[in-house]
Order: sequence, then C-alpha cells, then structure tokens
Amino acid sequence: MISKLFERPVYLKEKRDLVREITAVEDAIDFLEEWPERERDMIHDATLKTCYMAHDGLKPLRAARDAIRAFGKKKGILVKQPAVQPWMVKAPAGGGRATL
Repeated sequence: MISKLFERPVYLKEKRDLVREITAVEDAIDFLEEWPERERDMIHDATLKTCYMAHDGLKPLRAARDAIRAFGKKKGILVKQPAVQPWMVKAPAGGGRATL
C-alpha cells in the first residue's frame, strides 16, 4: 500500500511527555482509532470521516491534515514541532549487536 504523506507532519501529545508525529493519513486514522471511546464526540467522528475520505481519494490530503490539526488544537494536544527530532539523536555505539 502506498502511504499518503502530508506536506508537513502534525505533532500531537499522546501522554504527558510523549509526542506523536503524524506524517500520513494512515497515521492520523490510527491515532483517531486509538482515541478512547468514552472521549469520542462529533469532532472526533468528523475528523475520522475526513481522514477516511482522504485515504480513499474522495478528499485531498490537505483536508485530512487540516482536520487532524484542528482536532489536536480543539482537544488541547496540538504541539509545535519538537526541538529534537528522532533523526537528531545519535544511535548508541554498536547498534545493539552482540559481538562474538
């Protein structure tokens, strides 16, 4: 399956100190599907529907990105791009391989 990437990622706070990077419509759908059932509302439903429609090619990807960004803003979980990106963190020496 070809991933449908956003122009720019959206960053949403998942837990207290954990930020999730949403880079594609599939990521947005996964995030919304994992949203607790008791906290789902009309905003959640509309955002999820928009993302599914973008995934199916019925809406532009920009609409899905705008929807997940608006969802994050409304829920108070939208964050600016983190100062430290995962690719900026140096991998530990040895790469986790055991030497024989």
